[in-house]
Amino acid sequence: MSGYLRLGKYLLKKGVIRELDILKARLVQKKQNLKLGEIAKQRGWLNDDALSAILIMQEDTYERFGEIAAREGYLTKGQVEELLKEQDDSYILFGEALVSIGAVTEKELIRHLKDFNKLKLSGD
Repeated sequence: MSGYLRLGKYLLKKGVIRELDILKARLVQKKQNLKLGEIAKQRGWLNDDALSAILIMQEDTYERFGEIAAREGYLTKGQVEELLKEQDDSYILFGEALVSIGAVTEKELIRHLKDFNKLKLSGD
């Protein structure tokens, strides 16, 4: 298999999951894997105007959201660090999302991940 292969496509080709499972797992990830600005807004640290201003600056500079927010005084460096830790702690990988929706068991996922990683490493 040439090119970049995603786990979902691999499992789909193997008949382990369905297209709908990929969609459901991605929705779980979208809900769980919040962006820094979304978390700051949930905490009441940023309002919509501040969030928009930072995002516009980010588009122009390609800097990280937290760097801009701290430099411009919207958030403290401590707040940014706290947000990054929360974001990291709550992050869910695609395979974990598949397990959470019941598409595969954890044991099945581990077995298929081993095969998938061998395939990726071989470059086939």
